[in-house]
Amino acid sequence: MFQLSKTQLQAYKFSEEQINALFNPDPHLIENSLNWLNSASDKHIICYDDARYPRQLKEISSPPLLLYMHGDLSLLGSPQIAMVGSRSCTPYGREKAYQFAGQLSEAGFTITSGLAVGIDGLAHQGALDKQGRTIAVLGTGLNNIYPKRHARLAQQIIEQGLLISEFRPDTAAYPANFPRRNRIISGLSLGVVVIEASKRSGSLITARYALEQNREVFALPGSIDNSEACGCHQLIQQGAKLVVNSQDICEEFLHLPLNNTTTAQVENKNEEAHPLLKYIDFHLTTLEQLLNRSALDIVSLQNQLIELEITGRIRVTAEGYIKLKS
Repeated sequence: MFQLSKTQLQAYKFSEEQINALFNPDPHLIENSLNWLNSASDKHIICYDDARYPRQLKEISSPPLLLYMHGDLSLLGSPQIAMVGSRSCTPYGREKAYQFAGQLSEAGFTITSGLAVGIDGLAHQGALDKQGRTIAVLGTGLNNIYPKRHARLAQQIIEQGLLISEFRPDTAAYPANFPRRNRIISGLSLGVVVIEASKRSGSLITARYALEQNREVFALPGSIDNSEACGCHQLIQQGAKLVVNSQDICEEFLHLPLNNTTTAQVENKNEEAHPLLKYIDFHLTTLEQLLNRSALDIVSLQNQLIELEITGRIRVTAEGYIKLKS
């Protein structure tokens, strides 16, 4: 039974609509939620005063009163790193999101993100492919996976991780709900890693929530000519920690090196440097630029580019070439 009076709720700045909803709940909505809960043993609904409610999330200024969840409930108490970024990410951002997520999951972190297209989806997939743990926080109800193209990914997460929403199961995709979701992503986590973000990116909302919640904020630098990296550069200017590998993040919490990162560094040192690599940027380099920089003929240049692609040192796109390794 609800114990506060209407006057007390008004004093706490509850609106009339909210007060009426508390005193006159819709029985059909309650029944729908209970039917959803009872449809599978791995579906859960927990409230703020439940012992299973994550301690980290209770620390934020506006924790959700209810959480709907589908998957492994034990992940709520695991150490989490949030990874967010642009939906229109570059090949460089895609690679780093997937790579960092895999390495951080191998180090023992649960990767938390928002299931969005781009960096979010790649972060979830990077953790899953390393048999790691991942949590997706949705801005819709759990019966309405959004975006639809991530329905299969969501099913993988249910089997190997956890889906979370503060919205009733049938809630549709309303734009205003996604910024609200971001406070949960940061609130569950020890820190937030921003891989790529434009100056108007929703990822910066998550980073702002993280700062307000006294969480660590990390940002991956990119090319100054890449509009999808401008938000990261802005965060670094404002005090976010610049990261160049996953070990930079681990050291903030574990003070232990990542074995796979150390191995990769040794392999890179032992790998013979290719002379053409000095002419290829870590952002897009066109064939015309390479011809001018290297002074090679077109046949020799293309043969060397094929060699670099086969050995995994560059990525080939329709527009040109991107260096992946020094």
